[in-house]
Amino acid sequence: MFVLGIDPGLSRCGYGLLHHSKDGITAVKAGVITTSPSAAIPDRLSELRRELQTLMNERQLDVVVVERVFFQTNAKTAMAVGQASGVALLSASEADLDVAEYTSNEVKLAVAGYGGASKDQVQKMMMSLLKLPQVPNPPDVADALALAYCHISASRIPQVAKSHMTRYAFQPDRDQVIPRTGNMETR
Repeated sequence: MFVLGIDPGLSRCGYGLLHHSKDGITAVKAGVITTSPSAAIPDRLSELRRELQTLMNERQLDVVVVERVFFQTNAKTAMAVGQASGVALLSASEADLDVAEYTSNEVKLAVAGYGGASKDQVQKMMMSLLKLPQVPNPPDVADALALAYCHISASRIPQVAKSHMTRYAFQPDRDQVIPRTGNMETR
């Protein structure tokens, strides 16, 4: 199973591709997509979309995992993250890929055992869990890898998530399944 994690951002959008097999979880590719703050927002969103589409077409992905913005204190940052998140979700939908979303706290809990873990702790945990030679940097890369890792971990626990992934995106924090049609079906 190939899982692409996306830590959305307009200036820096982290991505991390993990492969899960019977041999374990391995990092395949990770990095950051950057856009110029001096460019117009529509141009930046278009550039982000092109880059994400290229990433999504490189491999036969099973799911794209995007961080869900739960809370931001800075409205300007929240807007930019929301716009980038929308582009990531749209790109995955256009590629006919399944999508899962997790909040930052859910991801930190899954990879570090504590929902309030620091960026540094997440980076070190991803280095350890994925047996990377160095800490993934910048933190956006570690966050994207952690998103993918969180989804793989969540998929292994409730087997129902795996059975629904062909048609549905599983969101364990809401205990519901969201069909690709957009209608809500509560279990």
